[in-house]
Amino acid sequence: MTHSKFTIQHLSPLIGSYIRGLDLSQAIEEETLKELRVIWLQRKVLFFPDQQLTPQQQLDFTAQFGELDKYPFLDGMKDYPFIAEVLKLPEEKINFGGVWHTDTTYLEEPALGASLYAIELPPLGGDTMFANMASAYQALPDDIKQQIDGLNAVNTSSKSAVAKTRAIRFSGDVSTMQVITHTHPVVRIHPETGEKILYVNEAHTLHFEGQTEQQSQNLLNYLYKHAQKPEFQCRYQWTLGAVVLWDNRATHHYPINDYTGFRRLLHRVSLKGDKPR
Repeated sequence: MTHSKFTIQHLSPLIGSYIRGLDLSQAIEEETLKELRVIWLQRKVLFFPDQQLTPQQQLDFTAQFGELDKYPFLDGMKDYPFIAEVLKLPEEKINFGGVWHTDTTYLEEPALGASLYAIELPPLGGDTMFANMASAYQALPDDIKQQIDGLNAVNTSSKSAVAKTRAIRFSGDVSTMQVITHTHPVVRIHPETGEKILYVNEAHTLHFEGQTEQQSQNLLNYLYKHAQKPEFQCRYQWTLGAVVLWDNRATHHYPINDYTGFRRLLHRVSLKGDKPR
């Protein structure tokens, strides 16, 4: 599929598209940017191969899609506080964020989205999975939709499965790491598309509001398993210089940890989101 300034190639039926023909080191023309945003909202994650960006150019590119924001649990680069280094060293066994999740749902205003830029990659492995949570919601049985519409869920930064993936990059004492907790709808309405989004994730969701963890467990586990069905997913194989831009409001992602013994470095820029409704 060709648009005025770029071509599109879908990676899977429901999510993910390659965008070719744009040089992200330059500002994108207004009309092209409008086209690109429509495709981004439809496809949830865009892949831009073969880019050459300075840190400032990555910031400028990402800022065309929203307001830049600092990621809460990674220090920014020395001269670029809005760029976090997502790094795994050869001797490390755990990778950062290595569990299915939506970013920062423990914040009152979780991230709108983020960009990642591939600086160093292992020779093989280190793919990232993305999943479309609008499609996941649509595919739920009607009785489950009725059960969860109107429910809220408590989300926290301290669930152990994801907290331990942060510890390797946290500069202070892990025991002093701030615990952040907020409550959000289980089904959120996307503020730009109006789609209903399944908005719980196993990395951060603790329990339904008004229920205990034990009371919530069966239904939450059902929703997590449903969200991870392959038909809602794409699997992205990184290449050096690639930029990925995803809509965090409507997706889950999972960085695959299958490259121990090799160094991997990505530069990450977050976009400030709104309060889910």
